[in-house]
Amino acid sequence: MSAKPEAFQKDSDTVSGKAFDARIVRRMLGYVAPYRWMFVAAVLTMLVTVALDVAVSEVLKLLIDGPLALATKLGPERAEDVARDIALGAGMAAALVLASTALKVMETRWINRVAQNAMRDLRVEVFAHVQRQPLRFYDRNPVGRLITRVVSDVEALSELLTSGLDAIFQDVFQLVFIVAWMLILDWRLALVTFAVIPPLFFVVRIFRNSSRRAFRLVRERVAVVNSTLQESIQGVRVIQSFVQEPKVRTRFERENKDLCLAHQSTVQNFAYFFPAMELFLAFGKALLIWYGGRLILGGEMTFGKLTQFFFLLELFFNPMRDLSEKFNLLQGSMASAERLFGLLDRAPDLVSPPDALAPVRLRGEVRFENVAFSYEESRRVIEDVSFAVAPGETIAVVGATGAGKTTIAGLLTRLYDVDSGRVLVDGHDVREYDLRALRGGVAVVPQDVFLFAGTIEENLRMGDESLTRDELLAACEAVGADRVIAKLPLGLASPVAERGAQFSVGERQLLALARALAQDPAVHVLDEATSSVDSETEHLIQKALDRLQVGRTTIVIAHRLSTIRRANRILVFHHGRLREEGSHAELLKQGGIYATLHRLQFAA
Repeated sequence: MSAKPEAFQKDSDTVSGKAFDARIVRRMLGYVAPYRWMFVAAVLTMLVTVALDVAVSEVLKLLIDGPLALATKLGPERAEDVARDIALGAGMAAALVLASTALKVMETRWINRVAQNAMRDLRVEVFAHVQRQPLRFYDRNPVGRLITRVVSDVEALSELLTSGLDAIFQDVFQLVFIVAWMLILDWRLALVTFAVIPPLFFVVRIFRNSSRRAFRLVRERVAVVNSTLQESIQGVRVIQSFVQEPKVRTRFERENKDLCLAHQSTVQNFAYFFPAMELFLAFGKALLIWYGGRLILGGEMTFGKLTQFFFLLELFFNPMRDLSEKFNLLQGSMASAERLFGLLDRAPDLVSPPDALAPVRLRGEVRFENVAFSYEESRRVIEDVSFAVAPGETIAVVGATGAGKTTIAGLLTRLYDVDSGRVLVDGHDVREYDLRALRGGVAVVPQDVFLFAGTIEENLRMGDESLTRDELLAACEAVGADRVIAKLPLGLASPVAERGAQFSVGERQLLALARALAQDPAVHVLDEATSSVDSETEHLIQKALDRLQVGRTTIVIAHRLSTIRRANRILVFHHGRLREEGSHAELLKQGGIYATLHRLQFAA
């Protein structure tokens, strides 16, 4: 195997921490735009519900100053009329509440449909964008962090749109409407009541800054926990083999404790903030009673209007509480949106050129010209490598671990771009090809075969619906994979567990060879394809390869020299450079690096 990247600088989870960024909000609303009419209907419904809530206070004032006040002054002969008026007023209030409730149900349904459709579009866009990123991107970003982006961060935005954005709109509308209405009713009493607002804003500011820091820390530690969890699950076989469960558990407990402490800091902020809000509300009520009572004693205000102000004061503080609580959601959503859009703004390094070559089928000529490449700037993996492979020729690439062999396959299929030099296929630089056409014409069978959850047929077909079942079975038979399928009761329809866990390493290799053959590529790259199979399976694969190589260019990357003796040429890599080239017999006769490797492997 070739050298792999060791110490890349990982992308950071840190964001600017803005509580509100108009640029991000505009971009988020861009995903709402296709469903804007439903969104507009929801917003208009919010306005109506706010007006209905305030209207209830007006009905309450009329009841107190009208029928209820008369009930204490009129005699029994008028009691029936007063009772009828009271019932009418109560019915009006109930009707307003019912209408407001029904509209809120409609608004919630609309806003949820808009949010879920928008987040569906965003989630698909993020997933497709991540899939287009080159391997360098995955070298730098742990899988757990990417899962956090596609799942947790999108879910945070979904929560903002479903339970946050509509509430924020409604709370702002309600605050503006109530303030305006209180000033219209009695500007003196309104100004006295609003005396609690300046210190309240000071407390809100302290809470906002503290929550911002706490929530940012929570998001960073969630990403760390996700990365550790994903790594531990993927590496559970190694963990159990080396009895590392206690060490891994201790590490997870430490990181989980850090996450718990971060969450506790957010809870602590709320534990202080909401009692403070209740204290300010009580102080506002006290001011209302003090000043309103004086106005009533002076005959300048009725009990009904004072009661209405009490009702409006509660309505005023409800959105204040809600906005303060939603600030935490808004902060988290801004952080999630900033990370998501930062990811979406990261243009893939490897893309097809505008005038890309897209031949129906490659001829299979491969040429490396003075190629140099490094995963890290500090260390070259291959240096000044040049060789050519004619169409239909079979060559082998050998060398010690870290010599740069596997890198050849990555550069040929343009999973990475060269630092200098050129890789040519059929006389054209691989950077001139459409990526789908290039990679569709070169089939790589890696050492570590990856099978997807699904069925065997889906894994062999790899989305190519033009392949018939007979062609898939023929490919399996050609490489000996039919023995694997014959053991399964459902044949090609047999389910495949995650990563093909129910198959042995050798069986997965056979299925991978069948998958490659079914695509009928012009070039085969076999990267240690027989390194983990038994002698019988290796013999089957070798027989299959003898048939597969006819009319196809084949590059065999191998440690086991017994598998490459019949190659037309053998390329010997050492410390990233091509040191020797020739047939098996010629290289043994030279007595160089290949002869040493051969002697070490077959000394026994």
